[in-house]
Amino acid sequence: MKLIVGLGNPGPEYAFTPHNAGFLAVDRIAAVCDAQIANRRGHALTARTKLAGHDVLLAKPQTFMNESGLSVAALVKELELGVQDLVVLYDELALPLGTLRIRERGSAAGHNGVKSVSAMLGTEEWTRVRIGVGKPPTETGRAVKAGGKEYLLSPLRKQGLAELDEVLDQAVRAVEAILTQGVKSAMNEFNKKVETVNSEE
Repeated sequence: MKLIVGLGNPGPEYAFTPHNAGFLAVDRIAAVCDAQIANRRGHALTARTKLAGHDVLLAKPQTFMNESGLSVAALVKELELGVQDLVVLYDELALPLGTLRIRERGSAAGHNGVKSVSAMLGTEEWTRVRIGVGKPPTETGRAVKAGGKEYLLSPLRKQGLAELDEVLDQAVRAVEAILTQGVKSAMNEFNKKVETVNSEE
């Protein structure tokens, strides 16, 4: 059994915001598997299904982003899994919209959901699929960092949604590659060089 978690915030007002890229990616996996993420388990909405021949539990924590680790740790414990059985998908400001990158481990780099997961698991050694959402617009003259939270929690415009939609399909393939080929092989396949958009990469 593998645990595939998308990070995000529950509630319709957050549904199509950059910060919910993880939720959207797991929803896309569920659609490919013809599964409905509707069961309540471990402070999350979940669906048990098969992906690339593997038994998986898809999960969308309902604890809000900053406490995502409560749900992830509860599910890992309940399913008697190790961190090697976990894949987490989430948004990444440091990567351009429409790109993704797979990592075996890493710091939170300012992402509160990632920080919570690592804190509750007691390790940063878990596989993650980082979905690029780009930097916030700067037309108003505000610093990128200052506008980051507002950007992450505001609905994407039509063009942004179209670009994100394309990378969601790529995220499904990336998770399939992780399951079937292993993390290192999947990294070699999907981690093409992309221009980072801030210094946190």
